[in-house]
Amino acid sequence: MKLIHILLLMFYMAFSSSVNAGNYSFHYYGNWGENKDCQYNFRPVISFVEVDSIDLEQQPPVPIGVKGKLKIPVRFSWDEGCILPGKNLPAVVILHGSAGVDSRGDFYARALNRAGIATLEIDMWEARNVKSLADRPSIPTINLPDAFAALKFLSENEHIDPDRIGVMGFSWGGVVTMASAMQRSVDYFSNGIQFAAHIAHYPECYAYNNPRIPGSTFSDLTGAPILIQIGDKDDYDEGADACIDMKNNLSSQDKKNIRIIKYKNTFHGWDRLEVPTTAIDPFSHLGAGGEVRIVPDVKKAYKSRKRVVWFFKRHL
Repeated sequence: MKLIHILLLMFYMAFSSSVNAGNYSFHYYGNWGENKDCQYNFRPVISFVEVDSIDLEQQPPVPIGVKGKLKIPVRFSWDEGCILPGKNLPAVVILHGSAGVDSRGDFYARALNRAGIATLEIDMWEARNVKSLADRPSIPTINLPDAFAALKFLSENEHIDPDRIGVMGFSWGGVVTMASAMQRSVDYFSNGIQFAAHIAHYPECYAYNNPRIPGSTFSDLTGAPILIQIGDKDDYDEGADACIDMKNNLSSQDKKNIRIIKYKNTFHGWDRLEVPTTAIDPFSHLGAGGEVRIVPDVKKAYKSRKRVVWFFKRHL
């Protein structure tokens, strides 16, 4: 019995020593907390950056710095712990809606990062001192330089493959996302660099190719795939029909690259998982203006997020 007790004591002391040292030779190398975050919580490397853009509402246009949050996923190695991957990562630029940066960006970024896709969410309002809907630029395409500035920034990052960068946006940001899919936008703002895939959530489709709206032409697309997700109770388009009609009226070449997902009994901003709210917007109700109901739907939000990850994994 004494020999058994001695052996147990020796084992306990050896085990305790390895615990106190934080060096489990059979489990982890390096800091336990950091490795645990990487292996189990998929914590990315986060940095706050600034991209060089221009403000088109100023004449002549003036340079501005647009800030953003860059999240690069890491991988776990038993030998090295949490390490950045090499090169050739896919990435997605995230564009907020009229209310500015909110929970939606991180909601999708977390899932994309877990799937090995880097994200860069930019704040288009901070750079222009936008505090409310009334302070927004006159039209969403004023923010096109911001999207392409983020694309350029990512294309120059040593961990990112410049040919595997997508973009997604919500509402106002969704309109910018759609506009970035046109060849003339690429030619004018990015010297030929284009996004490889686009996702637009509830992007006010009634405004495209609308004879009542000057400059609303949506055509001559780059050929990159586009996914539009919208609810059938959206107060901007008054349902999903405007998006379906917009697609049907495109050329056969442009039409084949667009897919539309319609969610039943779903309002604008269903994936904004915050308390329901309303807003008054002159762009709502097919341009007539009025109240917009912003109602979260948890089930639809997670379903749409799953589709977002699938879409970008397939096309980037």
